[in-house]
Amino acid sequence: MDDRLFRDAMGKFATGITVVTADYDNEIMGMTVNAFMSISLDPKLIAISIDESASLYNKLTKIKKFGVSILTEQQKDLSMIFAKQMEMDREIEFIRQDNIPVIKDSLVTISSHVKDMVKAGDHMIFIAEVSDIVINTGDPLIYANSQYQSLKPLE
Repeated sequence: MDDRLFRDAMGKFATGITVVTADYDNEIMGMTVNAFMSISLDPKLIAISIDESASLYNKLTKIKKFGVSILTEQQKDLSMIFAKQMEMDREIEFIRQDNIPVIKDSLVTISSHVKDMVKAGDHMIFIAEVSDIVINTGDPLIYANSQYQSLKPLE
């Protein structure tokens, strides 16, 4: 099976958009990630999957803590900036949650500490225990069929 077929098929699965952030050597780093999921309620665990070629990959294996910001429909530009699809055109506002940077005014912000790492092909799955969550109002930014979309209820 070729890579394009696999990518096209996986693109049919609609996902929310998150930005994973971490503080490394007093610099906030982040990247857009749609490979995010909840794992367990007890303990409260989440997982993200990061490509080994991503700059955050080696850093997360060392610092073992990260934030997840679930983006709103109004934060499409932030997703594009952190996915390197668009140049940073302004200062991005971060807040500290359990001393971990997250994006201000996101739909949900999660701070977490890595409990396990699983190598999976050309990615690392980081399984982390949630230390804090803040929920704000709004609608999530969705990605499906290789484009950003909004969530609208079915009639």
